[in-house]
Amino acid sequence: MAPSMQRYAFLGWLVPVFLALSTMTRIALGVSLGNAMPGPGGWLEALAVGMGYDLVTAAYVALPYALWLTLFPMRWRTNRTFATLGLAVRWLTLAGLVFVALAEWLFWQEFGSRFNFIAVDYLVYTHEVIGNIRESYPVGPLLAGVGALAALGVWATRRLRLGVLSDRSRLGLVAGFSVVTLASCATLSGDSKDLSANHYVNELSGNGIYSFFAAYRNNELDYARFYRTLPAEAAMRRLRALVATPEASFVSSNPYDLTRRIRHTGPEKHLNVVLISVESLSSDFMGVFGNKQGLTPNLDHMAQDGLFFSRMYATGTRTVRGLEALSLAAPPTPGQSIVRRPGNEGLFTMATVFNERGYESRYLYGGYGYFDNMNAYFSANGYTVKDRLAIDSKDIHAENVWGVADEDLFTLGLREFDSIHQSGKPFFAHLMTTSNHRPFTFPTGRVNRPQGDRDAAVAYTDWAIGDFVRRARSHPWFADTVFVIVADHQASSAGKTDLPVNRYHIPLIVWSPGNVAPARVDRLMSQIDVAPTLFGLLNFSYTSRFIGQDVFARAPEQDRAFISTYQALGLLRPDRLAILEPKGHSAVQAVINLDTGEVRNAPSAGDEALLEDAIAYYQGASQAFRQGLMKAPGR
Repeated sequence: MAPSMQRYAFLGWLVPVFLALSTMTRIALGVSLGNAMPGPGGWLEALAVGMGYDLVTAAYVALPYALWLTLFPMRWRTNRTFATLGLAVRWLTLAGLVFVALAEWLFWQEFGSRFNFIAVDYLVYTHEVIGNIRESYPVGPLLAGVGALAALGVWATRRLRLGVLSDRSRLGLVAGFSVVTLASCATLSGDSKDLSANHYVNELSGNGIYSFFAAYRNNELDYARFYRTLPAEAAMRRLRALVATPEASFVSSNPYDLTRRIRHTGPEKHLNVVLISVESLSSDFMGVFGNKQGLTPNLDHMAQDGLFFSRMYATGTRTVRGLEALSLAAPPTPGQSIVRRPGNEGLFTMATVFNERGYESRYLYGGYGYFDNMNAYFSANGYTVKDRLAIDSKDIHAENVWGVADEDLFTLGLREFDSIHQSGKPFFAHLMTTSNHRPFTFPTGRVNRPQGDRDAAVAYTDWAIGDFVRRARSHPWFADTVFVIVADHQASSAGKTDLPVNRYHIPLIVWSPGNVAPARVDRLMSQIDVAPTLFGLLNFSYTSRFIGQDVFARAPEQDRAFISTYQALGLLRPDRLAILEPKGHSAVQAVINLDTGEVRNAPSAGDEALLEDAIAYYQGASQAFRQGLMKAPGR
């Protein structure tokens, strides 16, 4: 081979191998969808647009190799050590690409998406992520398989060559790769591929590596910069009108001030409150929603004997979004959750209202609370935090990388509640469970189902909640305690659309024999309504900065919920869904069936008003946080 061709032989191997592997990955992910993947037109779009992203990504991947190959002296090529090193580099490169393809497959099975903000977010917490992978998958055999496939691929493509370049073309080659990468940075974005109405086609049209770095660049989104807006004052005036309820009066005429005085007649009920946010508890796991597997007998019983809200929707697809909505009673802001943002100290939270009444407020978590910034956020906003470190090893029946078994978290809770009760104070506690999370492990002998199975983990979490309530009955504070059970998010957020409404449907149960009368409430509501609705049930009169509302004080025609990804923001009404997306994109879809998530594009006369409501909610929430209007009074 001529020296000029030898210099770039590696690139002549890398680019076609990268393109072939990317295409095979795309096809495999599409085939895994079965009937959810649209017909030939969808496949053609995914493959054609995907090839464009693959070519751009290939330029990114090849650029550092091109720089190196341009600069190294050709005399090194005659060195046997260099030749051996070249084979090793090929093997390592291909092993890395195969590993990425395997990781994409696993991520796709979990989230129905190419790498996105969730993948970026999780890499911050390498201990949990690596531990979760080790406990969920046979890592050794998988890595051995990756290595073997890479070796086989290097051998099979050992004679692959693409193009012949003279030494005089070296700078042109590097300049070409550089121009492609710079031009793509300026003109191409992670959502340029979103040309289809089908979410899966759009996801398959991308490239996993490109999507990962695009998500990394955009993990925080300034609402005013990226989304459709109203004039700032107009947005806040509209938001004030949207949050107004008969029992609330604004304390000032300032359009930017959401502060309201909530008034109820009669004495307040200073009952203890235990809020359990359950990991990934989809509504369709429960018998009261039609599940026939018998996974949740305890929760089903509590739903029948308590106040059961059948149309509750999660604001997002991650735990941190549920925590944000429940504690702040505010719609999600795009990009990063407020729980993980700078400047999130001293906010007006559930704990603020309880603490004003002499309650002791706790946040109890079975894992390590540095994850998702939980410890810092809750500690800075009125809660005393106890996490995995506060749980005695003798009280642990099982644990995995995410935390201790739910029953062990509840044991910590019983200990804390006893201590506070003995001090003569009422308590409010928010407990966050972890057992219904991959790798789905739990103590043996609790449920007759296999370890490592999602349904088994759901059944165990239900058992643990039932066991917790049974143990709590023997404690002196039980009769004066309200138990609130809600999911943080659904188990799966994947669907054919960007915001599949049925993938946000979760349960909410308020249970307190003798204090809360059993009833079924079929009103559409959001996680951000949990706090004000609970305070209404307790007859609290308080100063509020919540955007959420007491569902019993709100007119039924004003019912709504909020659903979102880290970019797409939705305002859900019973019959329509308004969607706001970056670059000012907006749309309204007609909701045909909330249970199945079926929607269609059907413009109507009220669509513009609905979009402006959505803008007011999301722009207003973003403005309120950035301008310090979510702070607790006096902070």
